[in-house]
Amino acid sequence: MINLLRPHAERWTIERIAKLGRSEVTQLRDNAAGLGNAQVVALCDQVLLKAAKDSGGEMARRLKASGVRLVTRRNAFETRGVTLHELSSWGGVRSSDGTVVLSIWKDAIQSDTGICAYLLWAPNKEGSRPWSDKPAGQERLEHCRQACERGSAEALLVYGEPFEGRIPEDKAKTISGVDAAIVLHVEVVLRGREYWAVWGRRRTGTAAPH
Repeated sequence: MINLLRPHAERWTIERIAKLGRSEVTQLRDNAAGLGNAQVVALCDQVLLKAAKDSGGEMARRLKASGVRLVTRRNAFETRGVTLHELSSWGGVRSSDGTVVLSIWKDAIQSDTGICAYLLWAPNKEGSRPWSDKPAGQERLEHCRQACERGSAEALLVYGEPFEGRIPEDKAKTISGVDAAIVLHVEVVLRGREYWAVWGRRRTGTAAPH
């Protein structure tokens, strides 16, 4: 019998974790995080993200089989104790403890050697990211600053289909919804003038992938 409560006592591999059900992977990740087992946390994140990146009918079948239910961005944030100020908002601050909660597009997540990263905000250089100068982009910038000062934040995964060459936070073809059951605990770091969310294996001066 697999003991999900003792991640240190088991020899976990990504193949073994991939055979678990979604709720079991989530439980294993939570337990490993509580015990400081960063390697198991990173493996669980890779399995969860791979499942999230499935598209079309296969994604629908997996979601249905695992009981996943997508909800609106507003409802997803409310489950985390955050009320969005505007329809265009992609994040907020939980009043009970000051935690910054962000929403990120699953297909824009980068992964390398057990470390996952997501570009949260970058300046609008020569018109390359006009969203950064819009109210929603400026709100994201402020949330990044707050999360960077705190050293951590929470992130929710958004499912949808972006337009090619467009920042999905600015405009997307479709927004299917948010899986409120997965909550990523991330570190927000500033690299140059860009803010990145980074999570997975413990970082020892490792740069966010570009």
